[in-house]
Amino acid sequence: MAYDLEEQEQLENLKAWWRQYGNALTWVLIAGLLAFAAWSGWKYWERKQASEAAVLYEQVLKAAEGRDADRVKRAATDLEEKFGKTAYGPMSALTAAKVLYDAGDLASAKAQLQWAVEHGDGEYSHIARVRLAGVLLDEKAYDQGLALLKDEPPAPFVALYADRRGDLLAAQDKRDDARAAYRKALDKLSAGDMSMRQIIQFKLDALGTA
Repeated sequence: MAYDLEEQEQLENLKAWWRQYGNALTWVLIAGLLAFAAWSGWKYWERKQASEAAVLYEQVLKAAEGRDADRVKRAATDLEEKFGKTAYGPMSALTAAKVLYDAGDLASAKAQLQWAVEHGDGEYSHIARVRLAGVLLDEKAYDQGLALLKDEPPAPFVALYADRRGDLLAAQDKRDDARAAYRKALDKLSAGDMSMRQIIQFKLDALGTA
């Protein structure tokens, strides 16, 4: 097929451009395809992990319903070891801790809560801190419990932290500090949380006036 002079010039320019930039462009395209493949593979792996973790979490829940502490501990530990980076990890730890605590196995309950503190994201970690501080309260390890709650949490957990600090301080007979903690908890509670508000007010009243 014959080309006129203008078409030949355009073709030569295209060939020159390709010689200069074609190799780099090819590598860019390859890198983009590899990145897309890696992203797709990662999302598939995440979905697979979540699916398998959900099966194990169902076992934890069934064992919890049956109050089978040994089975709960085994299933929760298995899930945490295999799928601890999924949301099911801290969910499982919190569930197992409750069953183990009710069964009187405080050491195992503490271990599950500590795992959730260290590995849970956001709300799971804060809930675990409050519950672990409660177990330490039962063990009269008051200073350890207060140390867990020394940092100011995000707004949704301020009342929970303050209430638990009040419990620990009251147990140490630090009444003024406990009153201040309970008042902070009441101040930070949402208006609709009447049941918790009544409980905290009862504890505050029990301390008497300053």
